[in-house]
Amino acid sequence: MASMRDIKRRRSSIASTQQITNAMKLVSTVKLQKTKARAERSKPYFDKMYETVTSMLAKSGTIDHPYLKPQQSGKKAVIVLTSNRGLAGGYNANVIKLITGSGFEPSDLLLYTVGNKGKEFLQHRGYEIAQDYSEVIENPMFQDAKEICEEVLRKYAAGEIGEIYLAYTYFRNTVVHEPKFLKLLPVEVDEGDIQAARENSLMNYEPEEEEALEVIIPKYMTSILYGALVEAVASENGARMQAMDSATSNAQEMIDHLTLQYNRARQGSITQELTEIIAGANAIQ
Repeated sequence: MASMRDIKRRRSSIASTQQITNAMKLVSTVKLQKTKARAERSKPYFDKMYETVTSMLAKSGTIDHPYLKPQQSGKKAVIVLTSNRGLAGGYNANVIKLITGSGFEPSDLLLYTVGNKGKEFLQHRGYEIAQDYSEVIENPMFQDAKEICEEVLRKYAAGEIGEIYLAYTYFRNTVVHEPKFLKLLPVEVDEGDIQAARENSLMNYEPEEEEALEVIIPKYMTSILYGALVEAVASENGARMQAMDSATSNAQEMIDHLTLQYNRARQGSITQELTEIIAGANAIQ
């Protein structure tokens, strides 16, 4: 059994750690309130953007445009959104699993990472990092999403990559965050939507459809990515708040257990001392 000094030292160490985890929980809670409000404000716009573009393309008939057909390249670009810091439970690991469990070979993927945690892990596992934008995740702006999309679309139009995917964490609410693997290009339209659209009127473009899509698709891509960035930041803070809350609670349980051990050891020590005193007094008599 550990000595009272060892128990006291360990209890003090855990109490210090508990103060840190509790402070991190409070910081994450404040950040979550801000990022949650931002995510909830932007969500309707980006959801509607995705719905509108897919509906529009379903009504467009057959359009021969580079953005709407797979390229010859077997390379697939994946924009991966993780965090720059850990201590967020399974937040980063869940996004990374989307890549490692996608069924794609590492040699087939070209990764555009936003967040050091994803970059470091995937690079160590042999995945090729085409570009790193880790600083963006600290305070994502629409212009940041636009720059990333412009780079990826340039390679897509040039035929250097054949498909574009997005791996991020969808912010459903404060406690529920869902990792998602979304295909951005070529845009996938449900066959049922296409059939329904053909039975009705097709989409007319003004000016020409190619010119319109040159503007619409980059905006669609940028909007989806920006929405994902905002939701990823909110999810990260939510996950870290939960992780730190759990760590703080676990620390308290350990402190309570060690306090009980300390009291028992102290009681045992006092009992032993009394026994020795009584035994000594009896010996003198």
